[in-house]
Amino acid sequence: MSITPLDNIRRAIARRNGVADPAVASSVTAKAQGGRIENGLFPASHTAEELARIQELSQRNAGGPDSSQATRRRRERDRQPGPIHRMVNAWWNRLLGAVYGGGFSTQEAEYEDHATRRDYLWNTLGTAVWGMAFPLLTIVSTQLVGAEEAGKFSIAFVTGTLIMIACNYGVRNFQVSDIDEKTSFASYQLNRWLCGALALACGLMYSSARGYDAQMATIGLGVYLYKVIDAIADVYEGRLQQADKLYLAGMSQTLRSAGVIAVFSVALFLTRSMPIAAMAMGVAAIASLVLVTAPLALLETEKSRRVSLREVGHLFVQCAPLFGALFLFNLIESMPKFVMEGTLAYKYQLYFNALFFPAQAILLSIGFIYKPQLLRLSSIWANPRKRRRFDLIIVAVMALIVVITGACAAFMAGPGIPIMSFMYGVNFERYRTPALLMVVAGGVTAAIDFIYAIITVLRHAGDVTRIYLICFAVSVVLPVILIKLLGLMGAVVSYLAIMALLLVLLIIEYAHIRQRIERDRNPYGA
Repeated sequence: MSITPLDNIRRAIARRNGVADPAVASSVTAKAQGGRIENGLFPASHTAEELARIQELSQRNAGGPDSSQATRRRRERDRQPGPIHRMVNAWWNRLLGAVYGGGFSTQEAEYEDHATRRDYLWNTLGTAVWGMAFPLLTIVSTQLVGAEEAGKFSIAFVTGTLIMIACNYGVRNFQVSDIDEKTSFASYQLNRWLCGALALACGLMYSSARGYDAQMATIGLGVYLYKVIDAIADVYEGRLQQADKLYLAGMSQTLRSAGVIAVFSVALFLTRSMPIAAMAMGVAAIASLVLVTAPLALLETEKSRRVSLREVGHLFVQCAPLFGALFLFNLIESMPKFVMEGTLAYKYQLYFNALFFPAQAILLSIGFIYKPQLLRLSSIWANPRKRRRFDLIIVAVMALIVVITGACAAFMAGPGIPIMSFMYGVNFERYRTPALLMVVAGGVTAAIDFIYAIITVLRHAGDVTRIYLICFAVSVVLPVILIKLLGLMGAVVSYLAIMALLLVLLIIEYAHIRQRIERDRNPYGA
C-alpha cells in the first residue's frame, strides 16, 4: 500500500501529540476490539476518547474548516454554569420534585427562620422596588410612547391600586398577627382568591361603565391583572412572615416587581404598544405567582389545616372596618385623578402623577422610619407611666415630617424640576408652583398616615370612619369645581385641600380619643 502525502501529514501530527509509530493504511476501517477502536491512521491501542481528541487536535493544527467549531464545542463542554443558572436549576428541580413527590406541603423546608437582618434588608428592598414600579413605568412609557399613552397607563394604574386594596381587604396585618393560627392558612387563601375574583370583576365593570375603547380596556385589563395578582401574592408572603421568614417574602416581592418592570419595559420597547405591554405585565405577574411565590410559601411553611367556610366568613366580618378605612382613604386620595379623566386630556394624568412622586417619597420615607417601631410604640402605650414618652415620640415624628418635607421642597425648587424634565422628556418648568404644593401635600399625607397608625395602636381605628366619609363627600365636589376652573392646578389644589382637611379632623379626633382614655383611666381627674 502506498502512503499519500496526506498520510504523512497526519502521521507527523500524531507523533507531535504523543502517538508513536502509528500504522498508516491505504483505506480507513474502524472496528471494535475490546473497547478499543482500530483505524487506518490510529492503531487499536487508543480508546475512542483518545481517538476523538487526536482527531480534534489534528483538525485544529491543520487549520481545517471544522477547527473553530471543535474549539467552541470544547469550550462549551468545559464551561461551568454561573450562580444564577445553578440557582434557577436547583429551584426548578425542587419544583419538579414537589410536583412528582406528593405535593408542596410534604417537602422539607430548606431556609432558616428568625433571620432578623435579612428580614429587614429584603423587606426594605422589596417595598422599595414595589414602590418605585409606578414611577419607573411611567418614565419608560413617556420616553417610548409619549405623554398621552403614559397618561392612560397612569389612570389605569391608579384604578388598579384601588382594586388591589379591595383584594387585600385589610387582612395582611390580621394574618401575620395570628401567631396561634386560629384561622387556617387554607381559609386565608380562599378569602383572598374570592376577594381577587370580586375585585377583578369590579374593575372590568368599571371599565365598561366608563365606556373605554378596546385599547384603553386592554390596558386596564393588563394592569388590573397585575394588581390583583400582587394582592393574591400578598397572602402567601404573609404566610412566610407568619412563619418568621419575612426575608423570603421580601425576595418574592422584589422578584415580582423587578420582573414586571423588566417585562413591561422590554415589551413596550419592542412593540411600542401600550396594550401589549400592559398584558405582558399581567402575564409576568401570573408567572411569578405560579412559579415562585405560591410554591415558596407552601414549601417553606407547615401544611395548613383544611379550609373552613366559617373562618372565611369571619375574616370578611373582622377585617371590614380596616378595609373600609383604607379603601376610603385611597379613594379620597384618587378622586382628583378620576375627575381629571373626564375633564382633561390623558397627558395631564401623567403630569399629576409625576408631580406626586416626590410627595410619595416623603410618605415612604416616614413609613420606613416609624412602621418598624409600631410594636415598640404599642408596648410603650401599654404602660401608663410611659404616656409622656409616647407623646414625645409623636411630636418627634411630626417634626421629622416637617424637616423632610422642607428638604424635599428645597430640592424641587432647585435641581428637582430640571431632573424631572430630563427623566420624563417633558418640560416641567411651567409646573413649579404645583410641584411645590404637591410636596406640601406629600408631607400632609405622611402625617395622616402616621396619625392613623397611632390611632390604630390605641385600638380606636373604627372611630375615624365618620371622618373619612366627610372627606369623601368633599372630594366628590371640590375637585369638580377647581379642575373646571384651574385645570391641573385645580387638581393639585383640591388634593392639598382635601388632605389638609383630613389631617385636621384626624388630629381633633385623636385629641378626643386621648381625653376619653384618660377619663376612663381616671374618672375623678380634672
